[in-house]
This record gives sequence, C-alpha cells and structure tokens, in this order.
Amino acid sequence: MTALRQYLGVWRLPGGRILLSVGILARLGIGMTPLALLLLVQQTTGSYSAAGLTAGVYAIAGAAVSPIAGRLADRIGPAPILLATAVLHPLALIGLVLATSLPWIFVAAAVAGATYPPLTAAIRRGWNNMTAAGSGRHHLRGAALAAETSLFELVFVLGPLLVSALVVITHRPATALLAAAIATFVGTAWISRLPVMRRRQRNESDHAAKGLGPLTAGGFPALMICVVALGTAFGAAGVIVPAYAGHHGGGDGLSGVLLGIWGVGSAIGGIWFGTRRPAMALARQFAWLLGAVAVSFLILTVMPSPLYLGMALVLGGVTIAPALTVGNTLVGRLAPAAMLNEAYTWTVTVSVGGSAAGGAIAGAIVDRPGGLPWAFVFAGGVLLVAALVAAVPSGSIARADRRAEERLRQQLTTEPA
Repeated sequence: MTALRQYLGVWRLPGGRILLSVGILARLGIGMTPLALLLLVQQTTGSYSAAGLTAGVYAIAGAAVSPIAGRLADRIGPAPILLATAVLHPLALIGLVLATSLPWIFVAAAVAGATYPPLTAAIRRGWNNMTAAGSGRHHLRGAALAAETSLFELVFVLGPLLVSALVVITHRPATALLAAAIATFVGTAWISRLPVMRRRQRNESDHAAKGLGPLTAGGFPALMICVVALGTAFGAAGVIVPAYAGHHGGGDGLSGVLLGIWGVGSAIGGIWFGTRRPAMALARQFAWLLGAVAVSFLILTVMPSPLYLGMALVLGGVTIAPALTVGNTLVGRLAPAAMLNEAYTWTVTVSVGGSAAGGAIAGAIVDRPGGLPWAFVFAGGVLLVAALVAAVPSGSIARADRRAEERLRQQLTTEPA
C-alpha cells in the first residue's frame, strides 16, 4: 500500500497525470520516426544504404542541436521552445514525405532531427521542479523519476508496433511518418501549456550556462561517461539480439519479441525500484546498478537458445530502468538548477553517440566467426568500466553527490511538514 500511495501522490501532483500520460503520446515519435523514415526512404530510393544514411543524418542532427535547445529552455523557459519545435518538426517530417531526390531527403532529415522537441529534458526537469526541496513533495522524487523512466520504455515498444500496423494497413510508410508528426504536435503543444512548463525558473545570472555549461559542473563529465557506456551497451544490443535471433533461425519477428520483453522487464524493475528508498548514497547505487546491468549482458553469452535468452533478457531488463532512474536523479543533483534542461539534453546527446558507436562496434564483432558471444562481452565490459568510474569513493561523482546531499539536508530543514 505504501508503494501505491507513492505513485498516487505522483499522479496527483499538479500536471502529473498529463506528464505521465500525454508524455507518452508526445514522444511516440522517438519510437516511430526512425523506423518509418528508414522504410520511407528505402521505398522512395530503392536503397537500404541511402535509408540507413538518412536515419544517421536524422539522429546526428538531433544529438548535435539538443543541448542548444536545452540551454535556450533554461534561459527563457521550456514552453516557447516546445511550441516552436511542435510546429517545425512536423513540417520537416512533411517535407520528408514530399522529398523525392536524395539531397532534399538528407536536408529534410537533418531539419527534422534538429527540430525534434526537447521533451524528455523538459519533462524530467518538470518532475525535479515539482518535487524540489522545500516544496513538501521531495519524498516523491524517486517515484516520479522511476515512473517517468519506466513509462518511457513504452515509447520503444509501442512506436515500432504502430509503424508496423500502419504500414501493413496502408502499404505506405509515409502514413506512419505523418502519424508520428501528428502525435508529436498534439502531445508537445499540450504539455507546453502546463504551468510547470510555462514557469520561467529564476536563477542568479552568475549561474547561467556559459561555454560548456553543465559539462563543467563537478562530477557531471564522469556521469556522462557512464551514460555513454549505457548508450553503447544498448546500441550494441540493438545489433546483437537481432543477430542472435537470425543465427537461431528466428528472423526479424523473433528479434522484435526479444527486445520487447527486455523492455517489459525494464519497466517492471523501474516501477518496483521507484517504491524503494535505499539508504546507500546515489553514486554507490549507480555503481552497483551499472554492475548489475553489466553482469546481465555477460550472462547472455552462455544462453543456448532464444527461449533461455528471452528469460535472461526479462531478468536482466529488471536492472535497466533502476540504473537509468538513478542516473537521471544524479543529473538533477549534480547539474546547477539554472542548467537543468541543458544537462538532461546532454544525456540524450551522449546516449545517441554511444548507441551509434556501440551498434557499429558490435556489428563488426558479430560479423567475425564466433563473434556473437564476444559482442555480449564487449557490451558488458563497457558497463563494468562505467561501474568502476561511479564506484570510486574519492571520484568526482561521489564527491559531487556528497556535496549535493549536504545541500539537500540543509534545504529540507525548511521544508513544510
């Protein structure tokens, strides 16, 4: 019952039910657009190579521009940025549908990627603001971020399923891309109207982001190394699991099922973790959870069949959302309040970069004879290194976390009962 009360408390926060429900609708494009774009360009050009390159242009443009959008959101508030991108991004997707030559397809893909709304950063900052120390709701922050992280997994499950359904029904990938545009427009415009998004954060000008912004904050660069490692492992898994399915005669259908149940395991783990209040310092929690995710990858090397791999993915997936939840919590603790939108967009940028690198390296390993198990070892090894970075007691993450904990205790002494 205590767990239920925590999540009911999150649901009842001002704007909480909109962030939880409409937040999924608004971000369906994250799960839909890459696949729909790939299918559309392949249908238009007849080339998978061109389709893959276009998807890369889309992802890189988004990763490069995301921190800039985050910094603007920190300075003028999230609402204007969300409204502008809610219009520009769907228009760019319409341009992709209309483009017929490869150069214009690349241009439209770059614009679409660069104008994707910084929704995840804005939503996570919104949860931080609603559960700030002194608000009387700080005890709900863990549950709020766990619910956000776990429900976000649905985007990666529902998005591809919707694309597949629309393509089967209409035989036109453009339909799926337009559906993603509509979902992004409606959801983003709706969220931008929430008071927590329209409220401009008041911070001293000395704390405003300059230069590298949050990347200069104590512990934040080391934290980004850990986030890169997670992105690398997940990008590798996106190649390894389909390769494993193909090796065992399952094909694309089996790979989709395996990745889907991995996400289900993650969501279950995240919901459960959100009700816990471990006494262990966040940096140590993060280190242990990264290690647990690493071990889950290493265990996959000895799974003899897709059935056993699926069981291991469900069990291993339970560790993923908790690791991401603690990582997101650390972002909110280590980054200055005046840079929080930008800080969360940096997690997206480095994750995308890590994912691209992980997929490329894993692909090269898988292509070698007997390389499939070693690809799992590669992903697990990267995560073990990240766990060691977070685990060092005198490391920058641990030191910054201790300072943040001291500040929080001082602030909580003034929090209303």
